[in-house]
Amino acid sequence: MRARPQRSLRAILVSTLAAMLVAIGLPAHAALPAAYDAIVVQPVQQDGNKLEFDLRPALAQARAQRKSLYVYLGASDCPYCRRYEAFLATNTNALLPHFREKYLLVDLRSALDVTAPRMILRSDRHRLPYADFQRAIGDQRARLLVYPSVWLLDPDGQPLMQMPAGAGTFETVPEQLEILRLEN
Repeated sequence: MRARPQRSLRAILVSTLAAMLVAIGLPAHAALPAAYDAIVVQPVQQDGNKLEFDLRPALAQARAQRKSLYVYLGASDCPYCRRYEAFLATNTNALLPHFREKYLLVDLRSALDVTAPRMILRSDRHRLPYADFQRAIGDQRARLLVYPSVWLLDPDGQPLMQMPAGAGTFETVPEQLEILRLEN
């Protein structure tokens, strides 16, 4: 009789958390609140274990609407992502008009096991791994891939400002509005 392989503690915890979220009516994946009407970009597997996030359709839509992009990278198994998403949901009335005024929201859906070398970002000009993409668009920070991450991009895919990343980035409405208004 062959022994069943044991699931890792992390896998058990993640699947339990996902089941609990579904049971209380929340999605089991990272997601910006529905009211924000984000363009969802699911990764496509490329070159073995690499995952490509294609920003080209969102960039084309931003050019057509003369808006910038607010690109959110969240992970399905990231508690800090869920915290930020809950913050957005709680403060929809205060924040949504400011988002809609200047931005198309883009929701890149990922997982914590998607590391920088595995992540490919594609724009009209580039198809590069995360760190190379950051440099190619003019982001000179040598930062690690952190969940959650946010980029503000113009319709040509160029950053509008250097953005902080990670837990605690935007914890109050005034902090979020400062970013949306490019006051940093």
